[in-house]
Amino acid sequence: MLVATLIILYALIAISMVVGILLNGVRPAKTLAWLLAIFTIPVGGILLYLMLGRNRRKNKLFPLKNEFLKNLDLDESDVRVVNTDVGGKTTKLIYHTSNYPLTQQNEVLVLNDGRETFESIFSALERAQKNIHIQYYIFEEGHLANRLLEVLKAKANKGITIRLLYDGIGSYSLSKKYIKALEKAGVIVYQFLPFKFGRFLSSLNYRNHRKIIVIDSQIGFTGGINISDKYLRGEDTLGSWRDVHLRIDGVSAYLLDTVFLADWYLASAEKVTIAKQKPEIATDQSTSIVQIVPSGPDDDFAIMEQVYFSMINNAKKCVYISNPYIIPNYAVLQSLKTAALSGLDVRLLMSSSTDSKLVDWCVRAYFEAYLKAGIKVYLYPKGFLHSKVVVCDDDQVSVGTANLDDRSLHQNYEVNALVYDEKICTQLKEQFLSDCKKSIELNYSGYKQRAWPAKVLEGVAKLMSPLL
Repeated sequence: MLVATLIILYALIAISMVVGILLNGVRPAKTLAWLLAIFTIPVGGILLYLMLGRNRRKNKLFPLKNEFLKNLDLDESDVRVVNTDVGGKTTKLIYHTSNYPLTQQNEVLVLNDGRETFESIFSALERAQKNIHIQYYIFEEGHLANRLLEVLKAKANKGITIRLLYDGIGSYSLSKKYIKALEKAGVIVYQFLPFKFGRFLSSLNYRNHRKIIVIDSQIGFTGGINISDKYLRGEDTLGSWRDVHLRIDGVSAYLLDTVFLADWYLASAEKVTIAKQKPEIATDQSTSIVQIVPSGPDDDFAIMEQVYFSMINNAKKCVYISNPYIIPNYAVLQSLKTAALSGLDVRLLMSSSTDSKLVDWCVRAYFEAYLKAGIKVYLYPKGFLHSKVVVCDDDQVSVGTANLDDRSLHQNYEVNALVYDEKICTQLKEQFLSDCKKSIELNYSGYKQRAWPAKVLEGVAKLMSPLL
């Protein structure tokens, strides 16, 4: 009797979930895969779907997020570029999907490695007068964390408000002792989607992958670099970590601050209002046009996927992508292949090895398709290339936190900065081409001859790409 009751209960739960999947599923192939999992893996299929499969664009993690963003007033004339064709369709796409406008009156500095990035960050922190906002996916204790703690202590003693947000999974190694030291110093600390049993199934797969520091809503930092000593000293397995970060002074730093404030509200329920200020830019000649692009699993649209897709499709001469995790979905893969087959110079720069063997196999599963279409593939051998940079033509570049995989495009909270500045674009393009010369270029005929066990491993890993 008990067994029969349990079977009936399971069937009712499964049927209700099937109805939900049919109503809320986005992609037919993915919907079919989850239906098969529920009916062929007893109990496990349902648990996997609850953790990994729900459509957060309809079943939002934070239903009040849009209400908060509406009150941020992001479209006043003093932060918009009026009557300009800069960025074309991509600029309009971002504004219509995220409400984040294109801005002028910014000064942008490219930071090419961890040492350069953190020296610039610590220098800016010393200038703080009102508030400091810090957010990281990975926050690891060590030399950098200790140095940051001492700086924050000193600034808090001067009455400066400091808010620090870290991801519950990415920063799982952060000790209670360090957190208590921050709080004792006067830093307000919150964890984004903490690893709690009650929210385990609903939040495990949705992480905040952003890296943001904003000082006084005037100086902002974002890019691929986390708080970790490996950006200074490297590590035994992968060697030195190569990455790119941006320092943005001006209006877009304020908008980057609003991304932080939205996340802070979701984690703490505290609504913080920061007064908008005119940017302190030295001369008109030093200004850059910038657009901040936030994205997350509970946005109405897959913003980051659309932005990458639009950048590639609208490029006229070249597309250069530096990223360790290029695991494209069908749309992004077709846009890359179409661009190359149309005569554009399309190049992908990745690490010769990643921090996960499974991810490494999955990344390599697409190499043959790239090469057949005329896309040039380079493997960087001098350490781990962790940067997330897309350069299109001579005047458009994206730097940020988002990889080109399903996790970044659909499951993580991410933020990129699109910069429309010929000088910045040229700098990053020259750096990209220099790195290509130091890398191993693959060729189609040679790569096709790889051993069949490698092909099998790539195929298996490719099936698991939505979970990586």
